[in-house]
Amino acid sequence: MRDPATRSERHVIAFLATMAALMAFGVDAALPALDEIRAAFDLAPDDNSVTQVVSVYLLGMSVGQVVYGPLADRFGRSPVLLVGLGIYAVGAVASTAAPSLGALLAARALWGFGAASASVLRTTIARDLYRGDQMARVISIVMGFFLLGPILAPLFGEAVLTFASWRWVFGAAVALCAGLAVWAVRFGETLDPANRRPLRIGPTLAAFRLVLTTRVTIAYTLSMSFTFGAFFSYLASTQPIFDVVYDRAGWFAPLFAAGGVLMAVAFFTVGRFIERHGAHRVATTTLGIGVVLSALLLVVTLAADGRPGFWTFVVSITVVNVFVTLLTPTGMALALDPMSEMAGTASGVIGFVTMAGASLLSTLVNSRITDSVTPMVVAYLVLGSIGLVCALASGAGARPQTTGPSTRSR
Repeated sequence: MRDPATRSERHVIAFLATMAALMAFGVDAALPALDEIRAAFDLAPDDNSVTQVVSVYLLGMSVGQVVYGPLADRFGRSPVLLVGLGIYAVGAVASTAAPSLGALLAARALWGFGAASASVLRTTIARDLYRGDQMARVISIVMGFFLLGPILAPLFGEAVLTFASWRWVFGAAVALCAGLAVWAVRFGETLDPANRRPLRIGPTLAAFRLVLTTRVTIAYTLSMSFTFGAFFSYLASTQPIFDVVYDRAGWFAPLFAAGGVLMAVAFFTVGRFIERHGAHRVATTTLGIGVVLSALLLVVTLAADGRPGFWTFVVSITVVNVFVTLLTPTGMALALDPMSEMAGTASGVIGFVTMAGASLLSTLVNSRITDSVTPMVVAYLVLGSIGLVCALASGAGARPQTTGPSTRSR
């Protein structure tokens, strides 16, 4: 294992942010291409089934995390990440050559399965090196850089579509994947050999049981599942809403990017509040503000028969997202903090439950979005409220939050 002292915090943040950005590229770069994909497979202009291109990717990620987590605890972070990146590349190549929508969805699921390695290991590596409020602060900075994805990837996708087909948008992911693989080899291993766990059914099931029966862990896992169910519906359905509901398809990429800028600023600044007030208080406060704003937006939406003014909707949902997505660093840090030597398995279980639950919930919401934004706004209010109740029931406010490097990295 490489000496942790040789990795500065900036180096760790840059590496983890690149992992997160690669994971998100599969979603964000695909969004501007949905119209072309719909046309390529002879779908009706208002056929929302094309959003499954996003949903199956996220479902693949959710399933993959529960596989990669135990493997990372047994074989180490670096080799498992490299295997996942190989699967990621195969899925991206298969997506570029898909002859039908069904084949594309299968390839996208494989692509997401590969991306799950980066998803689960970025939090696992963070837990190897940090813990408590410091881990939450580091993850918040990582997420700030990660949100460059929604800023740059849709613009990249739009640029490619001006001179090439949607297949080239997917093909670009392979080059990014290769670059991260080289960096992963240079970054080295973070799992202490003494903490490797046996890959047997008994210990693995025991780890799953501990994750699911530790109060703060399961409470924040459920909180993220419900809350992100609404946010995933935003990711999958915003482009069709711009196009079908508002006839403003040309505004999608720049406004989606602008929303990413605001969220990135929030993630870069929230670390100060975590240090001052603790991750739990920040999580419940920001999520509570998001719920209140969702309620106000629902009132406006219902008064407008499901179609509030374009700018009213865009500005409002962007501000709501700023507060809702801040649950990512705080919720993940709080959920992982008690897990100690089983960080990989725990990250995998948390990621599986969170992403599978959120993906299924968003699929239900997306299927109801046709000529109105009401289903999405209702989802933000209802699912966000359930998520807030789960966070408040976690008992994290009564637990002292630790800071400083994890003893595992010393």
